[in-house]
Order: sequence, then C-alpha cells, then structure tokens
Amino acid sequence: MQTEKIVDHIVNWLKDYATNANVNGFVIGISGGIDSAVTSTLCALTGLDVLCVEMPIHQAPSHVSRAVEHINQLRDRFSNVRDTRVDLTPVFEEFKTEVSLEGKEATVAMALANTRARLRMSTLYYYAGLQGLLVAGTGNKVEDFGVGFYTKYGDGGVDLSPIADLMKSEVYALAKVLNVPQSIIEATPSDGLFGDARSDEDQIGASYPELEWAMKMADSGKTVDDFSGREKEVFTIYKRYNTSNKHKMDPIPVCNIPDNLM
Repeated sequence: MQTEKIVDHIVNWLKDYATNANVNGFVIGISGGIDSAVTSTLCALTGLDVLCVEMPIHQAPSHVSRAVEHINQLRDRFSNVRDTRVDLTPVFEEFKTEVSLEGKEATVAMALANTRARLRMSTLYYYAGLQGLLVAGTGNKVEDFGVGFYTKYGDGGVDLSPIADLMKSEVYALAKVLNVPQSIIEATPSDGLFGDARSDEDQIGASYPELEWAMKMADSGKTVDDFSGREKEVFTIYKRYNTSNKHKMDPIPVCNIPDNLM
C-alpha cells in the first residue's frame, strides 16, 4: 500500500471536487474516532476551509477528550481549520418528550441511537448550507459497503466519502502518516451512539480485522460452508449484516410506471 501516494490522491480528489462544486470547503463531525480524525486531516491538507463540529449527546468523557485533542492539534497544524461545538443533548432530550418510547427496550434504544446520528447530520447540513461547505463522510469500506454499520440519513447522509474505498486497517495506516493523535489510534472503535462504553465489536460480534477477512472471502465467492469454527461464525455474522443492511448500501428503489399506464 503506497500510503503517502494515497493521501495525495485523496487530497487532490477532495480539492478538485470542491472546486468544481464551487464551494468553500468541508464540514466534518468530529467524534474522537479514527475515521473522523483521518477524514478531517485529509480535508485540512487541501488548504480549503474546514469546519470541525463536535456534537456531544450524553457523550462518554473519553470520546469528548479525544475529539478536543484532535481538533486542537488540527488547529495548531492548519490555519484553514476552524471548529465549533454544538451540544445536542438538550435537543435530544426534548425530542424524547415528544415521541412515544413504548416498545421493546432494545428496539427503542436502537431507534434513539439512530436519532442521535440524524440530529448530527442535520446540524452538519445546517453549517454546510450556511457557509457554503460540503459534508464530508467518515465511513470506511467495511462499514459503508460490507456490513452497513452506519445510520441511514444519519452518518450515512453526506456529500462525499473520502475514505470509503479504504478498509479499516488501511485507515489506520493513513492515520500514522497523517500524525493523528496516538490516543485516537489506540482507542477501541465505537460509534458512541448509546452513551456507554460498548464498542463496535460488542455490537457486531466481530472485530474489524475479522470483518475485513470475511468481506474479502465473500467477494471471492466463498460461502459459509467453506468454513468452520470461528471463521464460520465470523462469516455468518458478516453475511447477516451485509444482507439485512442492503437497503442502506443499494440505491433507493424506485417504482417505475409502465409506459402503457402513462
């Protein structure tokens, strides 16, 4: 993997896209995780305007501290980087008072987790519209095209996706050459949507290295019958997520009206 050349390629792609779209730069939600750290650094390297937005909703202190550390480092390194903080906790709590919270506890918790992501998406698009910016997505290839581990019209609602063709391991490789804070590189991946310490692996049941392996096996035509033990378990997990989340990864279905009815 030619890491430095990939960085240059993404930065030039971002710059060309923004220039052709006649916008001022990018807005990115900063979570304290590796993906948003790498994406925001790549955007900063374009020299265009970059707005980093921290949007806590009952956020774990460790997530907040990593996000602040990264934003401060970016501002020290790049004069084109600005930041703002929007505490969405009161908005989220007010939303909960206006909707029904009846139902299975796990189902309600998931619906509320996705609501957090959608509140953040709305906030990013508010600033994008106000300041002539593009919303830069932070999803990687495993999340966006493997298991669909993101919120539809939440963190999946973006204008462009700079790192969506990179596996999670490749994002880490970029993070090292981009001087992303070590605290973020070493942090356990977590979407932070539940207000507790659960990790992505806790939710999915497999680690990112395992999911990368399963994605490559599926792409090569392997089936669950080709494996046993933990490999079979991981491959089954991958296929279950890949199948159930197709509605996120495939284009929105359109009901085409037959010509003879028009």
